[in-house]
Amino acid sequence: MQHRSVLSLVRQLFAATLGAALLSLSAPALAEGLDGTNFPSLSMPSLAEPGLVADDVLTVHEIRMAPQLPGTIDLTAHSTNLWERIRNGFAMADLNDDLVLYYQQWYQNRPDALRRMVTRSRPYLHYIVEELEARGMPTELALLPMVESSFNPNAYSPAHAAGLWQFIPATGKRFNLEQNWWRDERRDIVSSTGAALDYLQAIYEMHGDWHLALASYNWGEGAVKRAIGKNEARGLPTDYPNLTMPNETRHYVPKLQALKNILGNPALIARLDLPMIPNEPYFATLETRRPMDVKTVARLANMTEEEFQRLNPSHNRPVIKAATPVVIPADKLDAFRNNLQNTQAPLSQWQAYTLTAPERLDRIAANFDTTPSELARANGLSERVRLGAGSTLLVPGSGSTASLNTLLNTSAPQHIIEPEPSARCGKAGKGKRLARKCGKAESSADKAGVKAASRNGGKHAGDSAKPGKAGKSATKAAGNSHAKAGNTKPAKGGAAKPAKPAHGKRH
Repeated sequence: MQHRSVLSLVRQLFAATLGAALLSLSAPALAEGLDGTNFPSLSMPSLAEPGLVADDVLTVHEIRMAPQLPGTIDLTAHSTNLWERIRNGFAMADLNDDLVLYYQQWYQNRPDALRRMVTRSRPYLHYIVEELEARGMPTELALLPMVESSFNPNAYSPAHAAGLWQFIPATGKRFNLEQNWWRDERRDIVSSTGAALDYLQAIYEMHGDWHLALASYNWGEGAVKRAIGKNEARGLPTDYPNLTMPNETRHYVPKLQALKNILGNPALIARLDLPMIPNEPYFATLETRRPMDVKTVARLANMTEEEFQRLNPSHNRPVIKAATPVVIPADKLDAFRNNLQNTQAPLSQWQAYTLTAPERLDRIAANFDTTPSELARANGLSERVRLGAGSTLLVPGSGSTASLNTLLNTSAPQHIIEPEPSARCGKAGKGKRLARKCGKAESSADKAGVKAASRNGGKHAGDSAKPGKAGKSATKAAGNSHAKAGNTKPAKGGAAKPAKPAHGKRH
């Protein structure tokens, strides 16, 4: 048994030696054959070759962990940037012409003014976009108040056009915007936006083209319809670029297109350093159950009076009637409700006062510990006015709540303006000629003596007295509008308009 194990071991050693010898004889030939092949990528350099080190032939590749993907993807998530949301809703055909290029360059050359205008739009823009999307309308229309009013809610033109959307009294009445001594809904953010979108929808349905609808908003639907009819009669195209129209209307749509080009371009927004607007509601609305002063609402909402008036520019008087919607920043709504519930102070510091004898405003102001200017501003009167017996005023103080409520339930208080007495007529013995002059003066004074209580007071007095025609643009070169006739000065620090308009025809 033992000799068999030794024999087996000898055979294994012999086989190993023979294999090694054969391998050494065939290695050079194999190496030459590999050098001549067509697969150089398969040959590996030897570490023993001169001039090569390990770093030249070994490359370290880092294998990173695969990123962890969320379990689910929310396809309904909205962007946090309102500009992106607006851009995604663009639906109007683009207008490309020299005027668009001109106005785009004009805005880009004034980045500071453009930034201020964008900053002013912050409280209102999200609400407008929400309303446009709810109606299925193009979101570039949210930029239209930039052309109309530079997003100044107090913009007011010589033709009495008012608000972000620049309604004149007649068009405001047509769309049920309340206009009286107490408030002017043409300046109300919620009401005027609804009216403007109603109007834009109506004229779009009339023409079936958004450029023509915008021309109608600026020039009047009747004027645009007649211009279309003239082109049809001549066999000419009836689209916006081919209509004959005033220069103001010709420049109107290019301005909106220029703003669309800028605010729809993220690179331009970044380069011009325009503010990002969050894609979230800025304000909420609620109704007051009792009459409240503007100052009181602002204080309870932890706002300055100026901040409150930017969101509630429709109030003409210092007192807000009960059941009137007020606009409060969304992040201050809870604080306002809590403060209102816990306050023990009167909600109004104004009362109604009826004169029993003719009196000047400065004397009345002295009796109620206020200034003539404050009293005049609260009642929409001149400081030098002399009121007759029976006139009713808002004066400071916590008097009868019933008398204040009675006044609030009227469209306006009664202001009886007393005529100024003529010193010349008091002299005797000047003959028949002077008597005739005095008679004419008294007659004129009688005619102007009593002013109807229904007239609007203050800056907007007479707005609703005459229906008139649709007016012209509120801002220089902003365009003739359904709601304006003339130019409105832009908000302080705002973007002035580049060209003086050539006033067009009104509808």
